[in-house]
Parts: sequence; structure tokens; C-alpha cells
Amino acid sequence: MDIHGFLKTHQLPSTYADTAQKWFIPLCERLVKHQEGATNSSKAPLVVGINGCQGSGKSTLTDFISAYLTSIYAKKVVCLSIDDFYLDKSQRNALSIKVHPLLATRGVPGTHNMPLALDTFKQLKGSGQVALPRFNKAIDDPFPVNQWPVVTAPPDIIILEGWCVGVTPQSAADMKQPINSLEENQDPLGIWRSFVNTELSNDYQSLFDQIDYRVMLKAPSFECVYRWRLEQEHKLAVATKGASTGVMSDEQVAQFIQNYQRLTEHALKTLPTKCDTVYSLDETRTITGEEVK
Repeated sequence: MDIHGFLKTHQLPSTYADTAQKWFIPLCERLVKHQEGATNSSKAPLVVGINGCQGSGKSTLTDFISAYLTSIYAKKVVCLSIDDFYLDKSQRNALSIKVHPLLATRGVPGTHNMPLALDTFKQLKGSGQVALPRFNKAIDDPFPVNQWPVVTAPPDIIILEGWCVGVTPQSAADMKQPINSLEENQDPLGIWRSFVNTELSNDYQSLFDQIDYRVMLKAPSFECVYRWRLEQEHKLAVATKGASTGVMSDEQVAQFIQNYQRLTEHALKTLPTKCDTVYSLDETRTITGEEVK
């Protein structure tokens, strides 16, 4: 594996190579053992779920696992993000009119095309050609279908990464009080958060139940998310050379992440015990330790 090429492609510091060597290569080795140790005769793909708040490094870890397993073990790896299944703007606008205005903003459960997600996984576990949905955040709409990458099923490993991957619904008691100014001012009756929680309890759980191995990049707190998310947005601005209307200002990012706060904090509390590998991060995203089941 060309680690230096990987660092350059992903605009990563040289220290990432040490992180990969210490933490992520052992994870890759564990995944290979799980995949090759599958007892089912059909050799269904091993489904890996990676959870982490915005900016925690999920996409980079996903790409590293894929690159490592492909180059070292010749595994067929398919990478998907929960973000790839976002509804388009017109569908979210329809939800914002029918249910609640906040649903025009992508992100929370209820703003994804879950039938498409479930069908994609079903196809990947079958055989033949499968188109992988892709979402263009720069324009806040999916890429045209004819631009979706096509793979041959079944792969050896499917990686699903996302900020809400593996998260379970909250209790009714936890839903009552608003937790930030967005909920207090724009969702005082709890209609939006109740809708989100109900959606999370349905098809999302059907998707997450297919995960065989769960990984979490655990932030120290939600407070880190704003700075980490800003870094993502600034990278997007550079990548699109300012031509995109979908790039957010710093103030818009601060508002945007409030949509994610409730379930991110819920995940930080409840998800670690359900994961097979948990990496604890500090405020600089440096891994300070791991728990492996």
C-alpha cells in the first residue's frame, strides 16, 4: 500500500501514517479474520459500520480500510456513506411543508431515502451489477444516476459510515426538553424531533441490523463538532474553488450542526457499549486509546 500517496490524496499530515500503523492496520487485520472466518456457505459480504460525529475522520478511515484491504489482501470492498442516501432538495422541501420546516435541511433521520439504501444492500448481497448512490454536497442534491459508480456484487466487505450509523431511538422522556436554541425556537412543540425519532426506529434499524462489525470514532464531546465541521467546509470550498453555492459560512455551520446535536450526544452516551472497536479521540482528533471486544 502506498501510504504516502494516501496521505497526499487526503491532505493528511505525516503523523497519520503512525496512527494507521498503530491503530488502523490492526483493525484491518481483525476485519479480515472476521470476513474469512464467516461460517455461512454463501460467503455473504461482511458489513462494517463506522460511526462518528461530523469531522471525526470516518470517511478517511473508510478509505484507508478499503485501500489497505484491497492492496494487501486483494479484497473487494464497497464503501457507502449514509450521506449518499439523502433525499433530493425537492423531496426534502415537500417534507418541510408536510411535516416540519426543519426537514428541508439534510442530515437527520427522515431525510434519507431508506428504501434505496435497503435495496442497495439487498443488491450487494446478491449478484450482478449494482449502482452505488452518490450525493453531491456542493449542490445539496444527488449526483445523476448515470454518474453513480457501478460494482459487481457480491463484494467481500461493505463499509457503511455515517454520523448516525448504529444509533438507536431515544426514549419519550428524553425527547421532551429542547437541547439547544434551534429546538427551542424552531421546534418548541417537539414535532420535528419526534418525527426524526420515529423515522430512526423504523427502516434505519433494519439497515443497521445488517452490520456485522461496529466501529466508533468517539469524540470527547459535542463541542468539538463545530471546529471539526468547519474544517470540512473549508476543504469543500477549496475543492470547488468557490464555485459552489452549497458551501456554508462559519455562521451557517454553527446553525447547521444544531440539527445533529441531539442524536450525536445520544450516540456518545449509548453507542460505545454496542461497538466491537471504539477509538477515543481528544480535541485534536488524536486517538488516545481503544476498546476492542
